Amino acid sequence: MPRLSVPAERDPMYYVWGELAPALTGPAGAFSDAVYHKSLLSLREFEAARITMARINQCMICTNWRTARDVPDRGEDPDAVPEEFYAHVDVDPDWAGFSERERLAAEFARRYAVDHLNMDDEFWTRCHAAYDDEELVDLALCVGSWLALGRFNRVFDIDGACRVP
Repeated sequence: MPRLSVPAERDPMYYVWGELAPALTGPAGAFSDAVYHKSLLSLREFEAARITMARINQCMICTNWRTARDVPDRGEDPDAVPEEFYAHVDVDPDWAGFSERERLAAEFARRYAVDHLNMDDEFWTRCHAAYDDEELVDLALCVGSWLALGRFNRVFDIDGACRVP
């Protein structure tokens, strides 16, 4: 049950994001749209960071989301990121199917969410060896969006399906 008053005939997600606090939900939605349509990250790097954050937030909408499938106008091949990839993200960082940038994207997301004050020099050396500054800012903005907005969905339980133990 959503933790907000949602009319019975309304979908909680559309109601909350479309009608409540529109001065803020509108710009927040625009930020989310920019993340999905303007990011410089490759789809696999993007998804490695995104699914890591989805699991941290325990948001079922986010966990079940597949960017290539759910944002078709992005023009990505839905088969570019197989389900096997998702099965290993944030579970098996040493999986041979990850590139170094994909591993770092997932690690960045995890540290950003749960250990942001311990992003030490060694970590930043690895990040700067793989990404340029513009890509790192892009990654941080994407991760920040997912942390805030995915957690927003989870806190208010507006998807009605978030029942992660």
